[in-house]
Amino acid sequence: MRIAIPLFDRFTALDAVGPYEVLKFLPDAEIVFVAEQAGPVRDVPKWLALTADAAFEDIDACDVLLVPGGPGARALLDDRPLLDWIRRMHETSAWTTSVCTGSLLLGAAGLLKGLSATTHWGAVDVLESFGATYTPERVVFQGDVVTAAGVSSGIDMALALVARLKDRTTAEAIQLAIEYDPQPPFDAGSPAKAPQAAKDLLKRKFA
Repeated sequence: MRIAIPLFDRFTALDAVGPYEVLKFLPDAEIVFVAEQAGPVRDVPKWLALTADAAFEDIDACDVLLVPGGPGARALLDDRPLLDWIRRMHETSAWTTSVCTGSLLLGAAGLLKGLSATTHWGAVDVLESFGATYTPERVVFQGDVVTAAGVSSGIDMALALVARLKDRTTAEAIQLAIEYDPQPPFDAGSPAKAPQAAKDLLKRKFA
């Protein structure tokens, strides 16, 4: 089972690494990180690099496509090499998935028209501009397309995907292996629950 994860400049590391930490436990999985050119690709603050072992031209098919997001995704919504590759992978994949603003790349590739989908709450307008209908769920399955909301939801998505690729017991065993038992110290993980002071601070930071 080949799982392909594309990387691009200024991706969000947990979008890729969170699902990777789940999917790597599948005994028949081959996970390959792919980029326009093989080599190191740096995340959003450019402190962390993941290595792409293959270029887009080297991978002509996969069973699972997992597209991460990040600020760099918005700069690639008209990037022909990446979007063409995503379309090619979707033709062969059993599952096409995204995390956070990776869904914008699926949308730009024309894969979300008429579908319900999720993304980071700050990118809803862009998502819907590609013909998708935003739904504020953590993970959304629509046929063979799966979208996950912001960053940390990629772990949830990967566990749900394992249950479909294998079975619930396998997914639960992996959840236990990584001790994924969320108990956040604050209840501020969505715009609906975050206090106004946190929203104001975040707004100033991104401004």
